[in-house]
Amino acid sequence: MAQCIALLRGINVGRAKRIAMADLRALMENLGFRHVRTLLNSGNVVFDTPRPNPRKIAATIEAAIEAHCGFTAAAIVMTAATLQTAIAGNPIAHATKEPSKFLLGFAQDADDLERLRALAEQDWKTEALAVGGAAAYIWCAEGVLASGVLKALGRRKDLTLTTRNWATVLKLQQMTSGA
Repeated sequence: MAQCIALLRGINVGRAKRIAMADLRALMENLGFRHVRTLLNSGNVVFDTPRPNPRKIAATIEAAIEAHCGFTAAAIVMTAATLQTAIAGNPIAHATKEPSKFLLGFAQDADDLERLRALAEQDWKTEALAVGGAAAYIWCAEGVLASGVLKALGRRKDLTLTTRNWATVLKLQQMTSGA
């Protein structure tokens, strides 16, 4: 049995794409996943599965949400080991001191992360964007709402990326480690 994390993109933001976490847990259990638990109200799900195929699991979750809820939501699925790799690979260590301003961007497709390399080479002044093998690292020095990096990422229609702040990422890590 392997632990996986599903990050749903864009749910429970405003009035659109609403799903209660109890309903999301039930949906995941109905798909055959075990020990399903959610974090916050923004589509963070930790679960156990006998076959950890992140791409296939993501497609299954996306189809189930569309069938059950009537809207689409991208699902990024990774193993607990991949999450640990992303945390360990953090190249912007100073950013962890302000976890609400430090985001990790996760993509299902490594090519999506690779396409961010040109943006990462730009001068973002006080902000930073770095790309690793398991995540993109986004430092929003002036805050998330004022971030030029996040605005640039939002304009990219050629990739599917979902972000979580450092505090949330660490809580997910705790959930997968049983701490």
